[in-house]
Amino acid sequence: MLARVTRKMLRHAKCFQRLAIFGSVRALHKDNRTATPQNFSNYESMKQDFKLGIPEYFNFAKDVLDQWTDKEKAGKKPSNPAFWWINRNGEEMRWSFEELGSLSRKFANILSEACSLQRGDRVILILPRVPEWWLANVACLRTGTVLIPGTTQLTQKDILYRLQSSKANCIITNDVLAPAVDAVASKCENLHSKLIVSENSREGWGNLKELMKHASDSHTCVKTKHNEIMAIFFTSGTSGYPKMTAHTHSSFGLGLSVNGRFWLDLTPSDVMWNTSDTGWAKSAWSSVFSPWIQGACVFTHHLPRFEPTSILQTLSKYPITVFCSAPTVYRMLVQNDITSYKFKSLKHCVSAGEPITPDVTEKWRNKTGLDIYEGYGQTETVLICGNFKGMKIKPGSMGKPSPAFDVKVCTSPSRRMFNNPICTLPTYRLPPYKLSLL
Repeated sequence: MLARVTRKMLRHAKCFQRLAIFGSVRALHKDNRTATPQNFSNYESMKQDFKLGIPEYFNFAKDVLDQWTDKEKAGKKPSNPAFWWINRNGEEMRWSFEELGSLSRKFANILSEACSLQRGDRVILILPRVPEWWLANVACLRTGTVLIPGTTQLTQKDILYRLQSSKANCIITNDVLAPAVDAVASKCENLHSKLIVSENSREGWGNLKELMKHASDSHTCVKTKHNEIMAIFFTSGTSGYPKMTAHTHSSFGLGLSVNGRFWLDLTPSDVMWNTSDTGWAKSAWSSVFSPWIQGACVFTHHLPRFEPTSILQTLSKYPITVFCSAPTVYRMLVQNDITSYKFKSLKHCVSAGEPITPDVTEKWRNKTGLDIYEGYGQTETVLICGNFKGMKIKPGSMGKPSPAFDVKVCTSPSRRMFNNPICTLPTYRLPPYKLSLL
């Protein structure tokens, strides 16, 4: 794990040293929007004023989502939906916070009743970008069960490893991966419940769509302590087997306010689109907690495979104000004729997952009039470093420390002659980050 993190930090550290000099190029888009922060005045005040109280008991579903429902009912929130889903077939679904609450309570009852899950039981969730993925996230919060997301690219061997390592009690997936689960289920003594998201029934599985039709939306959210385990994320396994990283109810449910409020700079009027795969912690960052902490709309487009033109058309057609994607995606997007698209609503672009090169950010700026604000974090943390609105972006730099961390760049004694920074050491300043490798 340390080797994986060190290599990743080394790549970013090298970015600090890169210098790029570009000629004077006039932006092709005249609509060059000023990046004025909505939630803070400048970086210095953000660092100085940031405080985060940690209550003894905290549950994101009850203390955040249900509070937005109350504000929605009282007319104290813009009319944005809480969740907005589309797919390539033209299907579309929008939920208010009230509808999200009702549907997630139905799902919670299914977990507690049909699946007989108890507080603390572990649930593996392997689904693509379908609405049920978001409902499962919230339902696990309401029941106090521990969510374990997985990418849909997992093989039969990967699924077996995760089921056995996590001692999962339940798995939720679709038609594509159900056969792989059945092939290994007999080797997983803790697994006793299986839910499938499908139009068809499957022997030994509960059909979620059918169960939802008959489930009650009356459910009392469990009272969870802030330091109880909420979710477990498997790392990518760059060095050895993937490791399990645990997050508490507060480490993401409260800690990701750093991302939502400052890096993403979201408000209840914003529509946030994050393209991350549902199996990784980045999806929890920008497709669940960060936007909903701020009362913003979570937008998602279910594309079976990456299509640059579909991404560009979606940004042009829908009122997306904040866009988050990996540098590889931006690199592919700028290879297209972006000037033929008009992103009338888009005002903030961010990137994470790997270093973004200065040439990509320059091309994106020249074609859209918008900067790309890079962020850096790990599965074990929230945002550690980032470029924030109002800050001058230096080409090749991943920005400055987020309010939650003190960060230092260390130099290896054996390489001091080259002045080569090889790692960043984040020091936690706040209590919610009670994390561990299981």
